[in-house]
Amino acid sequence: MREQWNSKVGFIVSAIGSAVGLGNLWRFPYVAANNGGGAFLLPYLIAIITAGIPILIMEYTIGKSYRGGAPAALARLNRRFEWLGWVQVMISFMILIYYFAIIVWTLSYVGFSFTQAWGSDPTKFFVKFLGVTANAHTLGGIQTNLLIPFIVVWALAAVIMYRGISRGVEMACKIGLPILMVLTCVLVIRGITLPHAADGLQYMFNPDWSSLTKPNVWIAAYGQIFYSLSIAFGIMISYSSYLPMETDVVNSAFITATANHGFELFAGIGVFSIIGFMAYSQGVPVEQVAGAGVGLAFMTFPTAISSLPTMQALTGVCFFGALFVAGITSLVSISQVIVTAVKDKFEISHNRAVTFTLVPAFLLSIFFITGAGLNILDILDAFINNIGLAVSGFLELILVGWFFKLERIRQMANRYSNFPASKVWFIGCLKFVTVIMLGIMTFLNTRGFVLNGYGEYSQLDINIFGWGSLLIVVIGAIVLNNAKSREGYATLDPLTTKEVALYE
Repeated sequence: MREQWNSKVGFIVSAIGSAVGLGNLWRFPYVAANNGGGAFLLPYLIAIITAGIPILIMEYTIGKSYRGGAPAALARLNRRFEWLGWVQVMISFMILIYYFAIIVWTLSYVGFSFTQAWGSDPTKFFVKFLGVTANAHTLGGIQTNLLIPFIVVWALAAVIMYRGISRGVEMACKIGLPILMVLTCVLVIRGITLPHAADGLQYMFNPDWSSLTKPNVWIAAYGQIFYSLSIAFGIMISYSSYLPMETDVVNSAFITATANHGFELFAGIGVFSIIGFMAYSQGVPVEQVAGAGVGLAFMTFPTAISSLPTMQALTGVCFFGALFVAGITSLVSISQVIVTAVKDKFEISHNRAVTFTLVPAFLLSIFFITGAGLNILDILDAFINNIGLAVSGFLELILVGWFFKLERIRQMANRYSNFPASKVWFIGCLKFVTVIMLGIMTFLNTRGFVLNGYGEYSQLDINIFGWGSLLIVVIGAIVLNNAKSREGYATLDPLTTKEVALYE
C-alpha cells in the first residue's frame, strides 16, 4: 500500500516548504527591484494566476490521480509520455548535487555570524573560504574546511529521507517551516527599525510603470514563478502522489502559491531594509550595493551585517539560519522526486530507493567542495534553470495540454474541490498563455547562451558544465526510460468509481 501524508496540512506545509527555498530570500527581491520595482508585482501576479496556480493544480491532480512520481504518472496518462518524467527526474538530480553545496555554505556562515569572521572584506573572505580557482575545470582539491558541514548536511538529509514521507519529509517541514518564519520575522523587525531602511524598500518597491512595456520584465516574472514554486521538475507530482484521493487540490494550489508569494514579499522587506541601511552607512546608492544570488547572500549581506550598530550576531544567525532551513526543506523535496520515481519504476523498497539516490548524489557533490565548486555551480545552475527547467515546463504543457485532454484533468481536479477551476481559465492558461510565454523564454534563454556564452567563463567551461549538463540530463532520461522495470506501470482510470475505491 502506498504511503500517505498524515494530513492535508502536512502535505501543504511540505509543498510550501519545497516552494520556499533559497531563491525566495536572495533572488525574488533583486529580480523585483531590477524589473520595475513595485510595478513588477503586476506581471508577477498575472504569472501566478496564469501559470503558477494552473500548473500546480495540474501537477497535483496528475500525481494524486495517477499515484506515481513524474515518470509513472505521465506514463499512466500516456505510455509515450514517460520519457518526460525522467527528464524532470534528471533535472532534479542535477539540482540536488549542487544544492547541497549552497546549504553547506549557509551552515558555515551561521557559525561565522557569531563573530563576523568574514572581517572587513566579506568578498575576499568568501573567495578564500571556498578556495576559488581561476576557472571551472581547475578543481584545486577538496577544501578541508568544508568537510565537516558537508558531512553534517548529508547526514541530516539521509536521516530525513530514510524516515519516509510522513515520519521524515512531513515532520522535517512541520518543524522547519515555523523556525523559518520566526527567523524571518526577527530579520524583518530588525531591518525595518534601522535608519534609512526606507531607502532599501523604495529601491525594491518604487514602481516604474514604463517597465511594463518591456518584454524582458514579463519573461522575468514567469521565470521567477517556475524558479520559486518548484513546478515542472517533478516535485509537486511526486508529493501529490501520496495524497488521499479525496484531497481538494484546487484549494491546495491556491494556498501554496499565496503562501510562497507572501513569504517572498515579507523576506524581501527584511533583506532590503538592511541593504538600505548599509548603503546609507557607506554613503552610496542602494543599487550600488544590492546584488543577487550568491553575491547578495555571502558577500553583500555579511557587509551589511557588520555595518549594523547592534545585534550583528543575531541578524546574521537569523539570515543564514533562514537560508539553511529553507534550503533543507527544498532539498528533501528535490530528493523525493528521484526516490519516488525509482520506487515506482523498479518496485524496490523505500530505503533502497533512497540509497540509490543519495549515494551517487553524494559522490558527485564532492566536486562542489573543491576550489572549482563555485564556478561549476554557477554555470550548472544557469543552464539547468534557464534552459532545462524552461524546456521541461514547455514540453509538459505541450504533451498534457495538446496531446491529452486537459478537460479530463480539470474534472479530476474539481471532483473533490470546494470551488471548481473554471474551464476557460484553466485550459486557456495552460494551452495558450503559459505555453507561449515558456516558448519565448526558452528561445531567448537558449539564444543568449549560444550567442553570448555565460558570464566571463571560457567556452571550454561552458561546453563541459553548461551544455554538458543538459546532455547528461538527456542521456540519463533515455537510459532510465528504456531500463527494464519489473512489471511496468499499471493502467489507471481515476474517474471510475472502481479505481477511486481502490485508493480510498
